[in-house]
Amino acid sequence: MNRLIDRLAAVHTLSKADFVQLISSFTPETAAYAAECARKTAQAVFKNKIYIRGLIELTNFCRNDCYYCGIRRSNCHAQRYRLEKEEILCCTAEGYELGFRTFVLQGGEDPYYTTQYMTDIISSIKQQHPDCAITLSVGEQSKDTYQAYFDAGADRYLLRHETADEMHYSRLHPTELSGAHRKQCLRWLKEIGFQTGSGFMVGSPFQTPENLADDLLFLADLKPEMIGIGPFIPHHDTPFAQVPHGSVELTLFLLSLLRLMFPDVLLPATTALGTLDPIGREKGILAGANVVMPNLSPQAVRNKYMLYDNKLATGMESAQHIADLRARFDKIGYEIQVDRGDSPRIKMSN
Repeated sequence: MNRLIDRLAAVHTLSKADFVQLISSFTPETAAYAAECARKTAQAVFKNKIYIRGLIELTNFCRNDCYYCGIRRSNCHAQRYRLEKEEILCCTAEGYELGFRTFVLQGGEDPYYTTQYMTDIISSIKQQHPDCAITLSVGEQSKDTYQAYFDAGADRYLLRHETADEMHYSRLHPTELSGAHRKQCLRWLKEIGFQTGSGFMVGSPFQTPENLADDLLFLADLKPEMIGIGPFIPHHDTPFAQVPHGSVELTLFLLSLLRLMFPDVLLPATTALGTLDPIGREKGILAGANVVMPNLSPQAVRNKYMLYDNKLATGMESAQHIADLRARFDKIGYEIQVDRGDSPRIKMSN
């Protein structure tokens, strides 16, 4: 197995059969070897720097009804909220004072945020903080809308493809949604010029090692600047309430494989890892990740943006506790980098 990991580190891809073998048969020893290789790879590009992003969760209204998501439109128990422009600007102002130079605006696909309203929010943030990057994560939109966001000043866009296999996608989503359209949205984002992020759930219902291999190969073709993966965690008000959560160990192993595939990618240690493991964020960094996204949302709404059960929103997840986060990473030999944290590929192209 180590031979396959060495080959992946050297040529940055494998055949589907080789990926399936790695995923199906990995052991703690294999995972430790992959993590060691991934750390060396990440440190060769980023040294010991960890980039921070201030996460602002705009809205938990969503027009979609994805079967795994706690803010799906049919969840009548969700406590719905929306942030208005002035509330968002207060969050970015506080984040700027705390040292954040990238803001991530994330939310359900909420028609309340029209293209005009979103572009006004984006341009206002840029006017107040011209040295900051804006990342959007607001789902599937038209190409014209994506272009408007970009023209208003948005720099990056996160849209996890969730699963590259069409049949698997159809088992996780209602019929009005398609994996093909989601992939088309990612291609539009790349064409427009966004630093583009994608990713997938680990351990989602019905997932197979072949599905995960397809995810890795899809990302190899897409060549995103950012990749976000995390373990599936069920929400009690969804059809998958009784499905076991995904494996932390497999998620960490896949983080290492992704770092070997993409030495210069921006790779978060996600909130879901921290939800399932008290030191999941640190383990993610030691497996090759180099981004964390503490929460800048108003305190009153943090517990309402519940994509899955027990989602963390306080403690190390809170942007106001940046000193604690800095101390925890210092213990494992890493330090927080206070700048925009653009993809090295973007810097090279400029």
